[in-house]
Amino acid sequence: MTAGDGRTVTVTAPAADVANGAIVPADRPDVRARPPATDIARRWSLRRWFAVGGTVTALLVVLGIGVGGFALARLTEARGALLDEVAPALEAGQELSVALLDQETGVRGFDLSGRPEFLDPYRAGLAGEQEAAATLRRLASAGASDQLEDDVADVLRAARTWRSGFAEPIVAAGATPGAEGVDPVRGRELFTEVRRAVDVLIDDLRAEQLAARQRVADAAAFVLGVWIAIAVVLVGFLALAGIGLRRGVLAPVSELAGQVREVVSGDTAQRVSAGGPREIVELSEDVESMRTHILRELARVQEVGRRLDEQARELERSNRDLEQFAYVASHDLQEPLRKVSSFCQLLQRRYGGQLDDRADQYIEFAVDGALRMQRLINDLLALSRVGRSTEGFVKVDLTATAHAAVSQLEAARGEVGGEVRVGALPTVPGDPVLLRQLLVNLVGNGLKFHRDGVPPVVDVSARRDGGGWEVSVADNGIGIEPEYADKVFVIFQRLHGREVYPGTGIGLALAKKIVEFHGGMIRLDRGAAQGTTVRFTLPTAAAPTGSRKETS
Repeated sequence: MTAGDGRTVTVTAPAADVANGAIVPADRPDVRARPPATDIARRWSLRRWFAVGGTVTALLVVLGIGVGGFALARLTEARGALLDEVAPALEAGQELSVALLDQETGVRGFDLSGRPEFLDPYRAGLAGEQEAAATLRRLASAGASDQLEDDVADVLRAARTWRSGFAEPIVAAGATPGAEGVDPVRGRELFTEVRRAVDVLIDDLRAEQLAARQRVADAAAFVLGVWIAIAVVLVGFLALAGIGLRRGVLAPVSELAGQVREVVSGDTAQRVSAGGPREIVELSEDVESMRTHILRELARVQEVGRRLDEQARELERSNRDLEQFAYVASHDLQEPLRKVSSFCQLLQRRYGGQLDDRADQYIEFAVDGALRMQRLINDLLALSRVGRSTEGFVKVDLTATAHAAVSQLEAARGEVGGEVRVGALPTVPGDPVLLRQLLVNLVGNGLKFHRDGVPPVVDVSARRDGGGWEVSVADNGIGIEPEYADKVFVIFQRLHGREVYPGTGIGLALAKKIVEFHGGMIRLDRGAAQGTTVRFTLPTAAAPTGSRKETS
């Protein structure tokens, strides 16, 4: 960095860390060691954890669907066997029993009465027997019951024996009650065998029905157990996943966030370190690296601040020395200069014309040099006073200030026969003395740098420029070439010799310093048709009070 006296200062600071709230060397050992890189590499990443968790979840879902589907298929099979096989077989067995009873009733009535209409139940019973037997055989072949086919065969065999030994002889005898060769007792015995076979069939079917109902109940209980087991496994898995997520992810993240909050709250000695998956550990390492980097930068900033404080004190001492120099220049240096100037002028007045021409020329050179030295010292003092403090700023009416500047230049204006026109100017915050000096310099330049044979005319005007005012001082003089537009604002820079246009070369440099001190900018208008137009900006304070215009 560059100090105010032109010296270049290089600032360096050692790497630093913080312990107990203060900057300390970075190589100080920490009480909590950083986990080694191999430990971080061995940790599972969040992606891997979620992949494993997703895979386990998918396997559990597939297993649950498979077991649940098996249980439902088992329940459906048991229910189908009960409703589609056992129940129809029991119904067909009961219909077979009814058909056989109808046959026995019809034959007995025909045997007692001899009336042919009693054979109608017998014939209907035969048809019902065939239909029920066909149904039972079909269900037996479909696997309704292993014993069903044998029971049906026993019933049909007993029925054929009863018909051949009792029913058919009676029917063949015709309408003759008590037909010869037919033993009613034998008929009852044969039908008793039929009844016994039917009862065995019905009992076996009912036993099969109970077994089928038990299978349905067992299958339903199995389904319920499967769903309960699935629910328990699911709840347990979710609980384990929640605990694992909280302990493996949320807890490390909360710990990391807490450590970061402690660092943000001011405990910069707090080391940031967290466990958990690889991403969280790496994130904590990145945050820790950022913390140490910020601390190192803070140490450098503090070192730079310390150096700046030292330089500020040096600059303050330098300013006091400069003020002392200004005092010496304004008093101690000007006093002997005034004596030299005064005695040179006395020599010129008293002995002018009494000495030779060379002596008169030497005296004239001495008087001119002393006067120029006095003007140069005064201009340098004015330049040094600009920019010390803005505490003395007040609202300055630039219109009145411009009139005061014109009045101060009245003698110079009268010598060249010039004209100064002041338009409506605003009121701005600033130093009234400096702003008057600014206008004196700019208007004085407009009167001084005029063209031969052309009376100088200087116009002072203002217009709004965004958030401020732009003041213009335009003349019809000799003008300035565009390539010198920036050079003229440099101290001691002159475009003409002193023998052509007098001056110290400080006027525009002083004007630039005054404008920048007031927060504005000054420039030459490169597009001026003739003469020179100087424009400078000032912050706004109030609108101009009117469109007054004065010609001097």
